[in-house]
Amino acid sequence: MKNRILNYYDRIEKLLDKDSPDTDWEDLLAEHKTQIAFFQHERFVHLLVTVLFAILTFMSLIAFAALQQLAFGILCVPLFILLIPYIGHYYLLENTTQKMYIQYDRILAHIRADKQKDK
Repeated sequence: MKNRILNYYDRIEKLLDKDSPDTDWEDLLAEHKTQIAFFQHERFVHLLVTVLFAILTFMSLIAFAALQQLAFGILCVPLFILLIPYIGHYYLLENTTQKMYIQYDRILAHIRADKQKDK
């Protein structure tokens, strides 16, 4: 997913920077809306997974501290190890999706500029 979102973002960025008159901005806007929806869904799922892992990690940490049982301490280690990449991946999804909103606005600006030219 990381490569997919970054490659898509870069492709749209290049199209926006190129500002080619051959670009069909209306089609690009429709595609961008669809891709943003996919990434928003992915972001939401990863938010749920990240929150679940955070809750499980802290619950096992509290259980270890309260009950002094080694099993809870051992459980904390893999949960914490998994929590770190989940947070990193969610961070990537959140920030890239936010940047895509800016791209969306830039595509809209191109469409509006083209409509002004046609008048």
